[in-house]
Amino acid sequence: MSKINLAIVGATGAVGREMLKTVEARKIPVNRLRLFASHRSVGMKLPYQGKDIEVEELSETSFERQDIDFALFSAGGSISSKFAPIAANNNCAVIDNSSAWRMKDDVPLVVPEVNPHDLRTHKGIIANPNCSTIQMVVVLKPIYDISPIQRVVVSTYQSVSGAGMRAMAELRSQTEAFLAEKEVETEKFPYQIAFNCIPHIDVFLENGYTKEEEKMVNETKKIMGDDTIGISATCVRVPVFVGHAESVNIQTKDAISVKKVRNVLQSAAGVKVIDNPDKNLYPLQIECAGLDDTFVGRIREDNTINNGLNCWIVSDNLKKGAALNAVQILELLINKKY
Repeated sequence: MSKINLAIVGATGAVGREMLKTVEARKIPVNRLRLFASHRSVGMKLPYQGKDIEVEELSETSFERQDIDFALFSAGGSISSKFAPIAANNNCAVIDNSSAWRMKDDVPLVVPEVNPHDLRTHKGIIANPNCSTIQMVVVLKPIYDISPIQRVVVSTYQSVSGAGMRAMAELRSQTEAFLAEKEVETEKFPYQIAFNCIPHIDVFLENGYTKEEEKMVNETKKIMGDDTIGISATCVRVPVFVGHAESVNIQTKDAISVKKVRNVLQSAAGVKVIDNPDKNLYPLQIECAGLDDTFVGRIREDNTINNGLNCWIVSDNLKKGAALNAVQILELLINKKY
């Protein structure tokens, strides 16, 4: 890979920091690295390759010299909506982690293990999918390649890190207060998250679903390239710091044996099967945190429907669910594979 000039926008956030770590860990050939955030973070320094890189304030002139080749954005939808086009118009390819561009017809929504070919159509902006969507489609695609998927019912168990660093701090402070029998204060979430589950992620829509649930439906169809898949999602926030889990019910067009599903998933890129009920082996959020792969277990038939399967999917939402997926897209662009 030839050396690149790279920017990370939203570098001081939970995902931005993970992007920086991932760029370093995967030895991305960076010639010059620039870190951008809001004015509140200006002057903060983040470690990279044994040095401290100072954070700059993001502005409309940040990309005007046209000396930034690629930018990883993780600063929220409003920032991406404004600044991603500015970067793209200055010959910088943007990989954006917000929801701002995901459903735009002319913006590819990419998971490298599933639809890398969609990168061919990019016009300067590539969207990184929702964390819960990414880990699900990585498992769905190998199954879909055996037989088209007709319906998916998914219930998520999403960690607080998906809501950012303040949410992680709130779980920690609420846990400490609860155990000390002190008053529990709530700010980031609508209810106490410590020792509790909240079936509410993002805003509610008129149809009774949340925006997070709608994201999973629409993004999955776009990534898989199949609008006919019926998808129903329920997204729940749970008192876990890192790692999202999903209970997924799948109905395929043709019957597939559990053995065949296990075999195809064992050889799938980015997937690891942990599935031995006799030894109580299955994916756990606490054990998958910090790891790159998406883990799947509890693979079994659903005898209540034709061609039904159940499985349990776990992944680190900050890594594969955000930073790693974005950096994998960056690698494909650097290598000019698509």
